[in-house]
Amino acid sequence: MGGPDMAPHTPQSLVAARRSLHTLVAPRGGCGGRRLSVAACAMVVLVVVGLAGGGVYPADGAAKLRVVATIADLKALTEAVGGDLVEVDSLVRGNQNPHDLEVRPSLMVKLRRADALVVNGLELDHWADAVIRGANNARVVPGSPGYIDASRGVPVIDVPTGRVDRSMGDVHPLGNPHYTLDPDLAPVVTQTILDGLAQLAPEHRPAFERQRQAFVARLEPALARWHAALASAQAARFVVYHNNLGYFFRRFGLTQLGTIEDRPGIPPSPAHLARLVREMKDARMRVVVVVEPWSDQRLAARLAEEAGARVAMVNARLGALSGPEAYLQSVDANVTALAQAAR
Repeated sequence: MGGPDMAPHTPQSLVAARRSLHTLVAPRGGCGGRRLSVAACAMVVLVVVGLAGGGVYPADGAAKLRVVATIADLKALTEAVGGDLVEVDSLVRGNQNPHDLEVRPSLMVKLRRADALVVNGLELDHWADAVIRGANNARVVPGSPGYIDASRGVPVIDVPTGRVDRSMGDVHPLGNPHYTLDPDLAPVVTQTILDGLAQLAPEHRPAFERQRQAFVARLEPALARWHAALASAQAARFVVYHNNLGYFFRRFGLTQLGTIEDRPGIPPSPAHLARLVREMKDARMRVVVVVEPWSDQRLAARLAEEAGARVAMVNARLGALSGPEAYLQSVDANVTALAQAAR
């Protein structure tokens, strides 16, 4: 049906566009030929790409939901729920700061073909609005079934009670958005993702539920193991570069001494750093400076050396892992790094 160039489930409009493109560019050397200018050829290619993004099924005919997550943690949690029934990509790579992502055309192209977008919400991924506008994909705009806000149902911490303005730095007026770093909130987040995916593919809800239940079953013993590994770290004090480990610290009973940033997203002043070093020395206990791949490593190392502290890297494996185990492996790495540094 439709000839040998049509994969199963390929939209008729895409097949017609492919044939039109072949008719236009095949004679006389393709895009460089006399019948079609390079600019006109590029326009036809864009039309074909646009039509390809309009179908529910990918070009290879596999009946998978195409899902884009804004951050790597949500990509991993979506893979845990969706398994082989989803194809998941992330807008933020594991070594990128999710606060300050540069919106590029490549991100819009990635989202153009998506059936669903899983966002962190709470304004962590506020830049996603620009990507959505540029993608011109009605399936993933806010309010559509394909727009899944993973923060729904999360008990948010650190919600400001007073006035918030830009002079305070990148303060999140809706509260701390880094809830994915608390593994005990993963059951809530994966339930939200499951409900969103099931709206798009209700026939797969039983499979999504089985896969989520299997993930939660693996998570429960891991939580016990992580609590045991961090028990001795409760005697240490932690200095973070950015105030993003609040959920994690509360879950495991760890104490935050301070932040390298004076105000969120603003480079620290010399006076703030001098005060922080004094506080680290005055603690008279093990102090760990926690950094991420996008942190100023030299500054963190200098502060640790001056205060006699240790440095621990977290979120170093984000994006380097994939599949249903990726989230658990990432938390494993974070727990190991903090526990070892706190000894």
